[in-house]
Amino acid sequence: MPTKLGAHTVRLDSMPSILSFAAVASKKEGQGPLGGKFDILNDDTSFGQQSWEKAESQMQKLCVGKALEKANLSPEAIDFMFAGDLLNQCIGSTYGLRDFSIPFFGLFGACSTMSESLTLASMFVDSGLANRCIAVTSSHFCSAERQFRFPLEYGGQRPPTAQWTVTGSGSVVVGKNVKPPYVKAVCVGTIEDLGIKDSNNMGAAMAPAAAKTIQTFFEDTCTNADNYDLIVTGDLGEVGSNLMEQLLAREGISLGTKHNDCGLIIYDRENQQDVNAGGSGCGCSASVLCADILPKIQNGELNDVLFIATGALMSPTSVQQGESIPGIAHLVYLSSQSVRKGVL
Repeated sequence: MPTKLGAHTVRLDSMPSILSFAAVASKKEGQGPLGGKFDILNDDTSFGQQSWEKAESQMQKLCVGKALEKANLSPEAIDFMFAGDLLNQCIGSTYGLRDFSIPFFGLFGACSTMSESLTLASMFVDSGLANRCIAVTSSHFCSAERQFRFPLEYGGQRPPTAQWTVTGSGSVVVGKNVKPPYVKAVCVGTIEDLGIKDSNNMGAAMAPAAAKTIQTFFEDTCTNADNYDLIVTGDLGEVGSNLMEQLLAREGISLGTKHNDCGLIIYDRENQQDVNAGGSGCGCSASVLCADILPKIQNGELNDVLFIATGALMSPTSVQQGESIPGIAHLVYLSSQSVRKGVL
């Protein structure tokens, strides 16, 4: 059963296993540093569909199917599915996953959805409410541009603080404790808002939430950056990563060389991948987690990892009405080892 540690952290006493995982991406992502690591890489960003929204649904369908295949499981073996995306009413997930007929929870955590869905899936397994769950999310550059900014035909200019929405998906099957990676703990974030109103600066809007969640987790668990091999945030990009580190420094917290960001990992910004401040979107942290981080934990290259996906909780309407952009960040502690260290 889960054990509450401090204000917002939950220790998962059975340490659920990630039984399998899969990552799907498209052409631009394939040209980046992780190009050879995706399970499915499609040069056609439409994924054979007639609209960008249908393409995003197809990505989730392919991603869940591949994760089930890798675990040698049928849809009937899954108790619950936790899924979401950036589109209105989460249509990328609902239309993409309806044919699996798995009991479904639709989530919206913006770009934090991978850590949110993985948190809930792990808690359900640890509490005994489920034997196996799936966590999945996605984003698509073209569908996100149409919803949040302008149609592609508009050709709008992108400021240096803007980030490139990843066309990708990641899915994880969580089950009982049998093998690494293990989910040892989760920390549920709070909504943080320092008044950022620039929708082309998502990193700045999400940085306060990431800093707050990391600080809370360290306080709840009496640990610090030295206890972990990697502390990876989701989608802060260059601007947000720098701001988060400044906010943590004010609280006397240093991540040193342990920190990296999924939005900086997925693209090669130094060799003509023009993505401004880095990658973003639900599919950014999800695909990096499933293509790069989880395999390294599985083979022991990384032992203790904090995965903190971050989200900007805005809508086109709220931005047009001049509202600020609240942020959220949820943390998942992943490990290659099932032994306890201190309270964890």
